[in-house]
Amino acid sequence: MTGIPPGPSLGSTVRASRRDLALFAVVAMWVPLVLVADVGVGVWTQRALGAGTWALLLVLMRSESPRTRAQVAIVVGYATVIEYTCSPLLGAYTYRLHNVPAFVPPGHGLVYFAALALGRSPLLALAGRRAALTTLAVGGAYAAWGLTFSPRLDVLGAVWLGCLALFLLRGRAPLVYAAAFVIVTYLELIGTGLGTWTWAGHDPTGLLAVGNPPSGAAGGYCFFDAAALTLAGPVLARWQRVAGRWRPARLPGQSPASSASAASQASLRAATRSRQCAASSAEA
Repeated sequence: MTGIPPGPSLGSTVRASRRDLALFAVVAMWVPLVLVADVGVGVWTQRALGAGTWALLLVLMRSESPRTRAQVAIVVGYATVIEYTCSPLLGAYTYRLHNVPAFVPPGHGLVYFAALALGRSPLLALAGRRAALTTLAVGGAYAAWGLTFSPRLDVLGAVWLGCLALFLLRGRAPLVYAAAFVIVTYLELIGTGLGTWTWAGHDPTGLLAVGNPPSGAAGGYCFFDAAALTLAGPVLARWQRVAGRWRPARLPGQSPASSASAASQASLRAATRSRQCAASSAEA
């Protein structure tokens, strides 16, 4: 007898993870639905798919914390800048219609949120460091294939795998990065397989050969995740300070509801006085 209480069982851990696993599954099902629907269609259908993707993202965000919403917003903004820089400008990869489809910016938010949901789940927490090491092993095998047996030599994928290894071993949320490897690799294989986008044979410098897709693409995506995890706190705090300046001042002991009601009544009285003054001027 060691006196150490037993850890949670696998069954109880899975039950505790049901919500996060369901969120991951929703995104994992939405990705192929959108990409298959995009095959052979025009820009207006892409815009409709974009509207649907935005709607799904907003619905999923309704039950999330302000910090998670801030993280997703940061990813969407950051990824949108990267998309327009790397695709139309630098030609690192090209979308089917030589544009950035409307579903791509909100899609980045969904992909990040899927990685976050799986990474924070008790099930992945139970795996702990083993999840990171397994991700490295699978990613390493994939990168080795890209350097040897792949139809296209993939040096960039191996470089990005090195970035992924740093995030997994030294990052602040290794389980989120492990989950990102799963969803991003899944996304890249489907997207390139359907021809939604195609990676150029070399990076924009012309120095590194690139697979289609790069084996370690998740290492590139992890920069989005790292930015969200790092910047969400300061951005949210700044937003709360700015929003606080626009809130009406409260008297000591006054509840927020009564403060808002008083502000509304004051605004109504001011509007009434303004109309009275205008009417007096017109009569004069």
